[in-house]
Amino acid sequence: MTTDTTETTRAGFVALIGAPNAGKSTLLNQLVGQKVAIVTHKAQTTRARIRGITMEGNSQIVFVDTPGIFTPKRRLDRAMVAAAWGGAEEADATALIVDAKRTSPEHEGFQAILASLQDAKMPLVLVLNKVDEAPKERLMQLAAVANEAVPFAHTFMISALSGSGVDDLRTCLAEMMPEGPYLYPEDQVADLSQRVLAAEITREKLFLRLHEELPYATTVETEAWEPRKDGSVKISQVIYVERDGQKGIVLGKGGATVKDIGEAARKDIEEALGIRAHLFLFVKVRENWADDPERYRMMGLDYPGRA
Repeated sequence: MTTDTTETTRAGFVALIGAPNAGKSTLLNQLVGQKVAIVTHKAQTTRARIRGITMEGNSQIVFVDTPGIFTPKRRLDRAMVAAAWGGAEEADATALIVDAKRTSPEHEGFQAILASLQDAKMPLVLVLNKVDEAPKERLMQLAAVANEAVPFAHTFMISALSGSGVDDLRTCLAEMMPEGPYLYPEDQVADLSQRVLAAEITREKLFLRLHEELPYATTVETEAWEPRKDGSVKISQVIYVERDGQKGIVLGKGGATVKDIGEAARKDIEEALGIRAHLFLFVKVRENWADDPERYRMMGLDYPGRA
């Protein structure tokens, strides 16, 4: 998109925060106009801060999709929650995303997040998501309770999945950005390397294919990225698990499960990155990878000390 250079340009960061499964990643993809964050039906899928970038008029908005805010139990949980609040503190505006379908006004997690935002310094926007699946009375109650507790500048009711109301939200946030030069090239849609995005897409397929707690015990790293003469790319990734028994589940009988995961990931990688890909997946055991500082660095998380 080209812009009128005679007009004042704006650029800034908007943090998307909320409880797990509120729809932050789905909303980010809608706001940007393409897939830059993984989306599953499981909570706590997003582990690090992912930046999606969009142009709205003469404003460049850098959306920061943060991990869900919840009560942390493990070291990785603490790092994820710290990343979420850190993203909010560093932003020019923060949008609180609320799952209006499943959240009641008296919900403990909802109340806790509102309490944490009462002394916030940046402008705040309330976004009630999944409004097409929530009764109107609850929407009115959620909006009233939230605005009584926190001075939200604006309240929006949207469906991140269908896109309803998202354009108005984007326009409003664009106007809230501070004046200044653009932070990224105008055609860039994510501050995420191809290797990391490819690993994130494979991790999404793990969450969708595996059950119960096993997806949370896995991580994916892109070990090799080799362009070929025909323009395609050979991508080698390692799926790390914590125990030998988990390796067999990820592989599946005769390698069927990991093959299905790889095929689904390859298709999405090709679509997201606009390349032809040859994806090779390997499953390895790395005990206590969730306590390895190097893994946190690769996810863009600070390594927390013990509780």
